This record gives sequence, C-alpha cells and structure tokens, in this order.
Amino acid sequence: MLKLGRMIDYGVVILSQMAYHRDELLTAPGLAEATGLPAPTVSKILKSLAHSDLVTSHRGVHGGYTLSRRPEAISVAAILEALEGPVALTACVEGSDEQCNVARLCPIRGGWEKVNGAIRQALEAVSLSDLVHGGYDFVEPPVEAHIQAPGQV
Repeated sequence: MLKLGRMIDYGVVILSQMAYHRDELLTAPGLAEATGLPAPTVSKILKSLAHSDLVTSHRGVHGGYTLSRRPEAISVAAILEALEGPVALTACVEGSDEQCNVARLCPIRGGWEKVNGAIRQALEAVSLSDLVHGGYDFVEPPVEAHIQAPGQV
C-alpha cells in the first residue's frame, strides 16, 4: 500500500486552515487549537513549511504565520517535499535517500522512474486550493486562530 505519512496529513490540515484564513496572521497555538493537533507538532510542521517557503514566519510579539503563496500555487508535491523530502517510491529512483544494493543487476533498472514521474506529476497537478474546495464546504473553525492581519500593529 502506498500511504502518505501522518505529518503530511497534519501539514495539509494546517495549510487548509491557513488557506481559509488567508488574509490573517495565524499563530502556532491558535492553529493547534483550531485544528485539534498538538501544539508541538503544529510548531514543528510550521517550521518545515517556512523553511520550504510555503509559509512566511512573522517574528515579534505580534508574530505568526501566513501563506507565502496563493493556495492555487501550492501543490501537494510541494507539501510532501517540504515535510518528508522528494517523491521517491523505491530506492532506485532519482531523489531517493536510500541506496539500492542490486541496481546494476536489476532487470527493471530505471523502470521505476517512469512510475515515480507519473505519481510526481499527479501530485503537482493537485493544489492546496483543490484540496480545500474539493466539493465540501469548509467549516469555520471553532476557535479564533488569528491575532491580526499582516502589517497591522
């Protein structure tokens, strides 16, 4: 079974909240409360997303996070790479951090690149906006996750 990790799932939940409140400055504790995720996990994910330029960190006493791009410009592939590294189905595909011990003897050497590329292309074709607006109404979070609009003091 091909399955995405829990951190990817949590990252999408956090980014979905941010997409819903796109014009607001959101805090890690506020996002944790709004999503029901543990605060340390939310902080860790936000740091990874900021390092990958998917979110922007605003420092200071009135700091928080905003999306760095419009939700339409954030692909599922970018989220996956920000939180777990490159899309690599097997040890023998480009971008894998594993080393295949039988690559030179393998009869399908290079064959997995085609499958890996197809999956990567499919993940690139789906945006955060597609996930948020995937046919369901996005429910208002039960608590306020924001402090203020960016740029306001």
